[in-house]
Amino acid sequence: MSGRSILIKTEIPGPKSREISLRKERYVASAFETLAPFYIAEGKGALVKDVDGNQFIDFTGGWGCLVVGHTPEPVVRAIRDQAGKFTHTDFTAIPYDCFVTLAERLARLAPGPSPKQTAFFNSGAEAIENAVKIARRHTRRGGIVVFENAFHGRTLLTMTMTHKCRPYKSGFGPFAPDIYRLPLPNPYRNNMGIEEFERAFMALVDPEQVAAVVIEPLQGEGGFIVPQDGFLEYLREFTTEHGILFVADEIQCGFGRTGKFFAIEHVGVEPDLIAVAKSIAVGIPLSAVIGKKEIYDTLPGSSIGGTYVGNPIACRAGIEVLNIIEEQKLLERAVAIGKILRKKFGEMQKKYPVVGDVRGLGAMVGMELVKDRGSKVPAKAECSAVVQECLKNGLVMPSAGIYGNVLRVLVALVITDEQLNEGLDVLEAAIGKAAKG
Repeated sequence: MSGRSILIKTEIPGPKSREISLRKERYVASAFETLAPFYIAEGKGALVKDVDGNQFIDFTGGWGCLVVGHTPEPVVRAIRDQAGKFTHTDFTAIPYDCFVTLAERLARLAPGPSPKQTAFFNSGAEAIENAVKIARRHTRRGGIVVFENAFHGRTLLTMTMTHKCRPYKSGFGPFAPDIYRLPLPNPYRNNMGIEEFERAFMALVDPEQVAAVVIEPLQGEGGFIVPQDGFLEYLREFTTEHGILFVADEIQCGFGRTGKFFAIEHVGVEPDLIAVAKSIAVGIPLSAVIGKKEIYDTLPGSSIGGTYVGNPIACRAGIEVLNIIEEQKLLERAVAIGKILRKKFGEMQKKYPVVGDVRGLGAMVGMELVKDRGSKVPAKAECSAVVQECLKNGLVMPSAGIYGNVLRVLVALVITDEQLNEGLDVLEAAIGKAAKG
């Protein structure tokens, strides 16, 4: 198949990719499964070319790391420039300006009137670990409340906070203590009322023992679930009333993907702490916890940090990512992409009964596949078949969900309308084929 952007020259995977796969099977830990059966040679914007010369449209965006696309030139220039000056000192040994500059810009972007400060880490899981650490030290409490369908990472603590058992948790226990899981009011699945949620909270754990509630304003790996209208605002009031910190996990839904810089901005809530990662530095390891200054002021010196946190190359990349988002008006672009996705997904929902629900914010839109709309039984096999059919025809399409039955879009916001529509045509053809069995 060939098109304006998609170019398939060989069978997928091609001969060079198959040769690399043989070496992978021998030398790479077998737990490292891959979505794509091919190996990338280069990427630009929303396109990737494999080692056999095939070109694909990438809807994964590096699992959400590439809101500004593959290899944006300003970021590449900044990385080269910084690598020629110094690559590492550890900020706590010899500090550097780009660390301060990026911290300042993120703190100024954070919603709400409270003065903010920023701490840098390496990964999303590290950011969540440290948000919990900060919350426990500040409140002098131990309990952490999380939600059904949540994904927060794969370290011991964040694996405990993550909901999905297989493959993330099964066999890896015992788990971290004092983690409490509650249902998330979900308009499609449980339609849980706020009063019902509060009763469940009070029955599960004493609020006076809870340090933080950690929530994704729009769940990512859990299936692109948007909480029930009014729930996040209620949760902010509840946590304030009980002296609990509100921690927003914006690792996947932040950095403009939803049409706001932070997804929590859609409801006008000011979190106490915000965890960010993924798109902060186009996939170069960097994460951050942006928090109220009054909270950071309670921490003793050197109580948080790490050897590699806020690496200068990553910080330079992060500054350029913010510049690109602002200069190319990518928040507005996310809204425009979202309108196209909503329209196309809505049309597919009308045509194919396998599409049970369409949901999301901005460009972060997904569709849930079901066996039938009455029972809402998850259609995991059909979802997998769609993903594989897309791969054969030039689209790298990610899935998600606790049952693996949600198709999600994490595309770079620099994608053109032509590339987006070309990819959606491939997706619809795959869904049509799956719907026929």
